[in-house]
Amino acid sequence: IGNLESPPLFIVRSNAEPPKSSSLFPKRHHRQQRRRRSERMGASDAGCGDLPPVLSSFVDAFVDFSVSGLFFPPNPTPSPAPAATRIPAPARLVAIGDFHGDLPKALQALSLAGLADPSSARWTGGAAVAVQVGDVLDRGDDELRLLYLLHRLKLDAAAAGGALLTLHGNHEVMNADGDFRYVTRAGLEVFTAWAFWYRSGLAMKHLCSGLDPPRDPFRGVPKSFPGVKEEFWEGFRARIAALRPNGPIASRFLAGNQTVLLVGDSLFVHGGLLQQHIDHGLERINQEVKDWIMGLNGTRSPSYLRGRDSVVWLRRFSDGPNCDCGQLEEVLSMIPGARRMVMGHTIQEGINGVCEDKAIRIDVGLSKGCTNGLPEVLEINAGDQPRILTSNPLYDERWKQDRKQQAVVKEQAKEGLAILVPEIILKEVETKG
Repeated sequence: IGNLESPPLFIVRSNAEPPKSSSLFPKRHHRQQRRRRSERMGASDAGCGDLPPVLSSFVDAFVDFSVSGLFFPPNPTPSPAPAATRIPAPARLVAIGDFHGDLPKALQALSLAGLADPSSARWTGGAAVAVQVGDVLDRGDDELRLLYLLHRLKLDAAAAGGALLTLHGNHEVMNADGDFRYVTRAGLEVFTAWAFWYRSGLAMKHLCSGLDPPRDPFRGVPKSFPGVKEEFWEGFRARIAALRPNGPIASRFLAGNQTVLLVGDSLFVHGGLLQQHIDHGLERINQEVKDWIMGLNGTRSPSYLRGRDSVVWLRRFSDGPNCDCGQLEEVLSMIPGARRMVMGHTIQEGINGVCEDKAIRIDVGLSKGCTNGLPEVLEINAGDQPRILTSNPLYDERWKQDRKQQAVVKEQAKEGLAILVPEIILKEVETKG
């Protein structure tokens, strides 16, 4: 997918005062450049008159490739039109848990599900619909490349007649709120590199007077952070500029997320839903959160995204074997057609279901920043019970034992979550000490 190269050392000046200008070059330098260019081309600037759209697209592609190693078609930003909250059941539905900044393990999970080729990182899922339940950010070092990858897979999937749908997790909400408690050192460095390339793109666009002046996302971002080591200030500035409401990364990659999604009879949410959330309205929640990410609804996240009983923080149905099945059934009964709730957020030893599989927990902690768990995904085919696709060889033994104890495996699968072990067991990603 390409490596994120750090900007030259003279740009990242952790021991120096922050630049006077929020642009890559001082304003006086911009004026001098434009004046010299105008003198060469004439006051009418005719040579640039036909270039603005082409130049802007080139600059955007240049920045994308410099940051992620990926090329995108023109205008890849998600449509501002709200995505559907309720989607008819597809022939094949796949649910994937938290990624937390681990690109290799995320590709393993996508490959395990038959959704992406890990060598080319392109969509192979055809018309399948896949839901990733949030927490792409934090704890790992590949957050930004993961956002770019998921965005390209969404475009590929749509072109193939399928869909890759992503939800907000509590860590997306935290970063948009400026809470960086779970960011890694490399996560700060990667966004510092993004800031360098993004500012380079702004400087290029300033060279052509035919382009509307681009908005500077760094304007108003503090240049110092008391209580934070000075070496991390530039990383903090870059993350705030990129991920705050209406920031370039937030508006491009997070605004298309849903907060809650009903696909067929499966209700997807990062943490969980309670009665008050249903009363507020699923469509209303999705629209309000989208407006907030786009900078149209204040700078602070909505209250139902904060606190232990919020949509992205709730653990009542995912923490251990004890689950209030009565409350869960009451919540599901409030949503016509909902049969089960599929959640991430709380790390499990493996994908599992409780309350007769009305609550399915799919966060297996696959990121090296979590428990480095082996990838597993949930598959729901039309007319069948959910089943687990796993790369865990321990499940191979469990599955064999089940076959000895049950005369007919297919009948067992109808009674609850089935275990499907692929013929080729994926190997765990090597870790370096």
